[in-house]
Amino acid sequence: MSILDLLGLTRAAQPDSGDTETVRRIVAELERLDPAQARYLAAFAYVLSRVAAADLLISDAETNKMVEIVQRLGHLPEEQAILTVAIAKSQNRLFGGTEDFLVTRQFREMATADQRRELLDCLFAVSAADSSVSSAEEAQIRQIAGELGFEHHEYVQARMAYASHRSVLRPPQ
Repeated sequence: MSILDLLGLTRAAQPDSGDTETVRRIVAELERLDPAQARYLAAFAYVLSRVAAADLLISDAETNKMVEIVQRLGHLPEEQAILTVAIAKSQNRLFGGTEDFLVTRQFREMATADQRRELLDCLFAVSAADSSVSSAEEAQIRQIAGELGFEHHEYVQARMAYASHRSVLRPPQ
């Protein structure tokens, strides 16, 4: 299942009788959500995965932080949050280069200004989950902030809360 399908950017796929039990279970879990909430959470989780994957390694701490955030903000049971994050991470690995801007643009269009600010803070929280915001993660967050319509000073203000985690400010080891 493509993140574009979840966001309604492609025509709906017909059920495939060749789907595995795992695929059927994931689809069934996500279909329990209100379609608008599912699209919002899919985009939100996908954008979080962009930052987690920016340094080419999604740590367990980053994954756990993503699940915590999606569960809390989406008011989801843990199982649905885990599935949402797992799908987002998988889609990012498979289609990251082509879907990054499309999904972030879709999120920008469906989210309020407060929701976009909340996402920006969550991007830093995910990147700092392993106690270090790498240069690659920081660059990815800056790019996403621009795609979400934030001015540079708004990005800097959000980044300040995570200054102690920035790897560029730490002495070399």
